[in-house]
Amino acid sequence: MKNYSEIENGMQIEWNVPVEMNDGIILRADIFRPVEEGKYPVILSSGPYGKGLQYQEGYTDSWKLMIEKYPDTAAGSTNKYQNWETVDPEKWVPDGYVVIRFDSRGAGCSEGYLDVLSPREIQDIYQCIEWAAAQEWSNGKVGMSGISYYSICQWLVAGLQPPHLAALCIYEGSNDYYRDQTYHGGIICDFLPNWYANQVQTIQHGRGERGHRNPITGDLVCGDETLSDKELEAKRADPAKDIVSSPLNDKYYKERSANFEKITVPFLSAGNWGGQGLHLRGNIEGFVRAASKNKWLEIHGGEHWTCLYTDDAVKLQKRFLGYYLKGEDTGWDKQPPVQLQVRHVDKFVERYENEWPIARTQWSKRYLDPATNELVKVPSGKAAKLEFDALGDGLTFLSAPFEKETEITGPMAAKLFVSSSTIDADLFLVFRLFTPDMLEVTFQGANDPRTPIAQGWLRASHRKLDPIQSTPYRPYHTHDEIQPLEPGVPVELDIEIWPTCIIVPAGYRIGLSIRGKDYEVARKTGFKLAHFSNEMLGCGPLVHADYRHRETEILSGHTTLHFDPEHIPYVLLPVIPAK
Repeated sequence: MKNYSEIENGMQIEWNVPVEMNDGIILRADIFRPVEEGKYPVILSSGPYGKGLQYQEGYTDSWKLMIEKYPDTAAGSTNKYQNWETVDPEKWVPDGYVVIRFDSRGAGCSEGYLDVLSPREIQDIYQCIEWAAAQEWSNGKVGMSGISYYSICQWLVAGLQPPHLAALCIYEGSNDYYRDQTYHGGIICDFLPNWYANQVQTIQHGRGERGHRNPITGDLVCGDETLSDKELEAKRADPAKDIVSSPLNDKYYKERSANFEKITVPFLSAGNWGGQGLHLRGNIEGFVRAASKNKWLEIHGGEHWTCLYTDDAVKLQKRFLGYYLKGEDTGWDKQPPVQLQVRHVDKFVERYENEWPIARTQWSKRYLDPATNELVKVPSGKAAKLEFDALGDGLTFLSAPFEKETEITGPMAAKLFVSSSTIDADLFLVFRLFTPDMLEVTFQGANDPRTPIAQGWLRASHRKLDPIQSTPYRPYHTHDEIQPLEPGVPVELDIEIWPTCIIVPAGYRIGLSIRGKDYEVARKTGFKLAHFSNEMLGCGPLVHADYRHRETEILSGHTTLHFDPEHIPYVLLPVIPAK
């Protein structure tokens, strides 16, 4: 593959730079740097989406939605060098940064065996960081930035502690391969197989003439060699097969998950309130649990693909990276640890906090009343049973109208007492908001335009808790053994509901739905993104509908909620009093 250099759009650009790994494999990078000689900090990314695939070509519908709703994301740039989920060089190089994009091993122009998020791939990133730091145009400080996959990698490589890794901008990136990405509460998620087929295999190295071309250079995005399907299959792992064959949280998942105790580099972790099922929990867990002394949490709303590119987001990133990579007095040393876009039904309001969960949280229980299907502050204590189809829409418990505006921000949990007519049961919990006339309020999620406030999941046989990591507001399940149910015999379940934020207006109601399947805002919405297989029905691509894993004899039948004076189900809410 040809490697060459040119000056365009005020940048010195080097295409397809070869970098040899310690096992002899050659990775390829595109490098964008200032024309003026000097030593500059580096912003590096590495992933499988194709460094030469233009954002507008590879993700056309997302690009159009972004620039129509947020025109500032495209302003001030030719957008020729835009690349999915990585920074735009034209907005960073003029400020004295070098932007480097690597195709990860086995993807795009980089040779080798494609195995996403594997220890070998993360070791490659370590070596790329150290290579970049040693270049004559580098000041020796390497930062990383990007969304989703490009953020997941940051959590993982930070645990290896590369000497020249100086700062991380981790936007909407999970860090627990089991809990965040593949099994929600022990229930397998359909996302990874669809993502891998639609977004990774299509950019595998060796597709050659069967793949895309870089519209700027004319180079093949996936390398010069064109292989057959059989040859390509032999050069890649099969993560869909791997996760099905590993239903418990074993070594396979742990070596693809963050080691929080080893993460000491300064970082900005940015999550999305609407990232239920993938792009929220990890950003918060990382902020809370990482050993770094210098760490910040930012949580926003809106679409997944805009959060890195708006003017406000770029300004925030430049304050952070300018401080740590360039030594600039950006005021970042005065930045509070937590920056929240507090969610209202019609807007977001920025607010700063000093910790997560918020210290002044008033933990408030709302009990499930079996007689009225209400969420109440004082339990009735009456004995009862409520039954629903184990694979059906389940039951919903509603609060009375709120007497005054109330903020609910933070992690949540539910305690239920459940039996099944079989030896297992899947529980899908949905925290919801309703107007005074009982219309549900939904929100723009990371991918889906109509998501509920929050969701949680648990397969009953995965109910075992980790006593060290668990808290009343964030149950933490080990997922290391199966504990089957005895038909008809209730068990106690503590269910994590992913963190949320909502200002509940006076007169509105909250609701908790306990279902046997994924939430659906409608049976049909007509909205679909080209890079996902399924229609957006409320959960985006994060659904759990594969009949091979769900509609079985073990999970069919009926699920029963149990109530008595000693066993009173509730949901724990993080109510935030005004400052």
